[in-house]
Amino acid sequence: MKRLMALFLMSLFSVAVLSGCNTVAGAGKDMQKAGEKVEDKAQDCSDGKC
Repeated sequence: MKRLMALFLMSLFSVAVLSGCNTVAGAGKDMQKAGEKVEDKAQDCSDGKC
């Protein structure tokens, strides 16, 4: 019974870790897209005509 409980807890931990990785990866992609928008706007405004 202890072994079954240990396997169950390890599987829950693994699922939580993998879900967290996907969340962080998604947030990183969102931040990257936002940074690209800022860079594009900075290039558009580089001549002083914003």
